[in-house]
Amino acid sequence: MNTTLHLHKMDSALDAENMAQYALRSNNEEIVVNDYLSKQIKIQFLSEINCIGCGRKTKKSFNQGYCFVCLRSKAACDSCIIKPELCHYDEGTCREPTWGEAHCLKPHYIYLANTSGLKVGITREKNVPMRWIDQGAVEALPILEVNQRLLSGVIEVALKKHVADKTSWQKMLKGAPEEVDLLSYKEMFLNEVAEILDDITSDYGQNAVSFVDKKPVRIRYPVLSYPQKVKSFNLDKDPLVEGQLLGIKGQYLILDNGVINLRKFAGYRCDLQIL
Repeated sequence: MNTTLHLHKMDSALDAENMAQYALRSNNEEIVVNDYLSKQIKIQFLSEINCIGCGRKTKKSFNQGYCFVCLRSKAACDSCIIKPELCHYDEGTCREPTWGEAHCLKPHYIYLANTSGLKVGITREKNVPMRWIDQGAVEALPILEVNQRLLSGVIEVALKKHVADKTSWQKMLKGAPEEVDLLSYKEMFLNEVAEILDDITSDYGQNAVSFVDKKPVRIRYPVLSYPQKVKSFNLDKDPLVEGQLLGIKGQYLILDNGVINLRKFAGYRCDLQIL
């Protein structure tokens, strides 16, 4: 298989056996990456980057695929994307109000996940379970649902006093983390933020936040073997990446000689060859 494409975040889903399935798109065709485990893979950067927001050529990529103009103008690149508690749609200062309505004024989950260890996170309801797959979670559990992104950020900030909100990508790529009892942590953390939840319902109404009664979702990954040491490829420094595909986890391809985060290089035009 040989094709030229702009790299992007792999599409992901869970199959009936809870195995993560990954796909890339090239010329309106779907490349099922799982099908190429154990094959030799070659990625050649062609020294061309196109912004994933507007399509223009750019010498440097920001925020995983945007040009500098989009970085400064698009709502998807605003600081409140990283810190949802800073959402300013209600203040009338959203960069793109229509985008904000479609992405921020929608139901969001606050969840617990086991990635490189226990963490808290938020995601829109429509992004389940893809968000968890992208983070390399082996198990995830939604614990609360709120009616807008701002409130998910407020609750996440409160929970971050008790649990991490980041994943150690190096540790995540070295294998499965130790098992944790997400249901037990759910009860403990809900008790810790009980007052904040009361304040939210008082200020925003009873329908602003609700408890989620779901079982943890287990996720398996197509990995033949994990690396003992994690070496990350960088297309800006070395435009050629090649090796045997040993696995896929998060948004990383695991090769026998290193790993590459395809999402990091979104918009990079490359030749992709799989033997």
